[in-house]
Amino acid sequence: MSVIITAKIPKKLKEEAKKYSINISKLVREALEREITRKKIEEIRKLQEESKKIDKKIKKEFIAKAIRETRNEQ
Repeated sequence: MSVIITAKIPKKLKEEAKKYSINISKLVREALEREITRKKIEEIRKLQEESKKIDKKIKKEFIAKAIRETRNEQ
């Protein structure tokens, strides 16, 4: 399913696109797809960084707990 979007551009820009046989619909679609992909990658990288921070914290807490338990056993 497709939807229609509209954008205002200067007339001169439209004329130049026509002169160079630029398919505006295709260009906009591809640019939008690239930008969405870029945003998804950016979001994944942020989640990875957050995950690393949480992982480090969990490891430190786990190690501290293990040391305490070992001390209590002695």
